[in-house]
Amino acid sequence: MQYSRSDFPEEFLFGVATSSYQIEGHKFGGAGETHWDTFARTPGNVVRNEDGAVACDHYHRYAEDLDLVQAAGFDAYRFSTSWARVMPEGRGHVNQEGLDYYDRLTDAMLERGLKPCATLYHWELPSALADLGGWTNRDIASWFGDFTEVVMSRLGDRMHSVAPINEPWCVSWLSHFLGQHAPGKRDIRATARAMHHVLLAHGTAIQTMRGLGMSNLGCVFNCEWATPVDESKAAREAADLYDAYYNRFFLGGVFNKEYPENLMRGLGPHMPKGWQDDFDVIGEKLDWCGINYYTRSVIAPEQGAWPNLTTVEGPLAKTQMDWEIYPQGLTDFILRTWKEYSREVPIYITENGMANADSVVGGEVIDSERTSYLNQHLAAVKAAIDQGAPVKGYFAWSLLDNYEWSLGYEKRFGLVHVDFETQVRTPKDSYNRLKVALAR
Repeated sequence: MQYSRSDFPEEFLFGVATSSYQIEGHKFGGAGETHWDTFARTPGNVVRNEDGAVACDHYHRYAEDLDLVQAAGFDAYRFSTSWARVMPEGRGHVNQEGLDYYDRLTDAMLERGLKPCATLYHWELPSALADLGGWTNRDIASWFGDFTEVVMSRLGDRMHSVAPINEPWCVSWLSHFLGQHAPGKRDIRATARAMHHVLLAHGTAIQTMRGLGMSNLGCVFNCEWATPVDESKAAREAADLYDAYYNRFFLGGVFNKEYPENLMRGLGPHMPKGWQDDFDVIGEKLDWCGINYYTRSVIAPEQGAWPNLTTVEGPLAKTQMDWEIYPQGLTDFILRTWKEYSREVPIYITENGMANADSVVGGEVIDSERTSYLNQHLAAVKAAIDQGAPVKGYFAWSLLDNYEWSLGYEKRFGLVHVDFETQVRTPKDSYNRLKVALAR
């Protein structure tokens, strides 16, 4: 690693992130059915129809995995709770076995000196709520508020930080417009409602946690830089629209209590009635802002239905996900978020990492590409800090190779290799290099 802990401010937090459905093993511990289970059973949705039934078996192996987090020298562990594990039907009955699991997990973090950084929802909606319309139903905000109260009444006294929802764009646009994630819809009306309701649910959860006396609450946005394919007016307008529905809708709703004008020209007719009246809830004051960043997209205009744009292949080196490696975008997002949205609120990079075709050879995993990626993006974070941005922490994605949603188990993001047949963990070279860097 080109950087060490001493290259960053004294209180800078280094962490590693995971999510519940991707690692826990959803068939264990009385968890209920989720829309991801049914999405994966529909042919064509997920590589080899793979699901999160076993995943990394973190449900049973969490102590071993947290030992790896501690041994690497990380300060914090970002994890998520599963709605369906705690409330199998999404409402009503509480599965005490599920709550007990997260209680044990929290205590295990604290025993290892790790700060617990929770995300309440990372995409595993209970099927019973999906049957009622899921994120297209306005009632989901109150359902999510009830779930928040159940979980944080039990765990909230020990959390370092909490965010309600991971990556609102993925929950809404990717899943309801592009149909690439559960519930697999391709419906502009459903998309508009989901985009708004996910922010309303976020704000409701913040209010609920404030009511429990909790602090250090934030939101986690996934951000993707939009580069126009050329300097034409049409290309620049297309990239600006992509930026609006990917980034500015969510950041603007939460921090500025407004949605982008260019986006609302197309999305506005499909928005739920009275959406303008919800900004006081959506815009509840936050204590920090999380940015998940991986790549950029090159955007070109095209004929056809709104939004009249498409992504085209860019010239830069790519990860196993075929995502361009563009660290400048991380610097740019931090600076723009700080100046236009979060302002005095601290910023954390809550996810950053790359998928790589890693394999174990002679008991080792040499992933120099990942080490290079991390170096480039830590440099991007440092560049933003040097320009005055209040960046207070960085979380690598991910601790473990895991279930990568519609791509099954093919794409490996982990600092630790997982053999999904034997569940053997093998720390990769990037893990070992980070361990040395964090000790300096």
